[in-house]
Amino acid sequence: MRILVVEDEALLREGISDLLRGDGHAIEAVGDGVTAAERGQAEPFDLVLLDLMLPRMDGIEVCRRLRLARPGLPILMLTARGDEDDKVRGLAEGADDYVTKPFSAKELLARVRALGRRAAGAPAAAELLEMDGCQLDLGRLVARREGAEVTLTAREAGILRWLHRHRERVVARAELLEQVWGASASMQTRTVDMTIANLRKKIERDPGHPRLIVSVKGLGYAWGEREG
Repeated sequence: MRILVVEDEALLREGISDLLRGDGHAIEAVGDGVTAAERGQAEPFDLVLLDLMLPRMDGIEVCRRLRLARPGLPILMLTARGDEDDKVRGLAEGADDYVTKPFSAKELLARVRALGRRAAGAPAAAELLEMDGCQLDLGRLVARREGAEVTLTAREAGILRWLHRHRERVVARAELLEQVWGASASMQTRTVDMTIANLRKKIERDPGHPRLIVSVKGLGYAWGEREG
């Protein structure tokens, strides 16, 4: 497997990397949360080994961002002994399993192998979508229409993924702020509207009359087939 190791303690990071390489895996190792989120969203890793206590961005936020960008990506958290609240938060944000420090090499390898087997047998997430002549490849962050290809941002893909996942209902702006931006639902901002306006320019046949992301007056947005 290709594994991203995220650990700010250099000696531990090197030790984990050497252990996993010895088990036949290809390793990329980083030491802070911002780099981890960027690399995890940009590259097709098979698994992420993620410490929770990180500089620049904590592991909980990294986990949330990676889960939005790569729903099927296995995430194994590294937690300090006794941090039960962090374990619960991490699992709630989408982590698949955790290992408590200090851990043995045998335990870590067993959990990595178990997650690898589970991911190999899991059905693929719905990352390829098509509507109104537009093909969306959310895994590769691209959209295609009539032979033209445009690049999507991870946040734009997150919006599309969330709307499609909840296509049976209207999604409020506050919900998108919480789930895609990780911001408070009480924030007063037009960020959602501006981002969707830019996204429509990329994916809609006629951005002035959208058919993929439609507005529902007074409520929010919905995935197609509704009139605002």
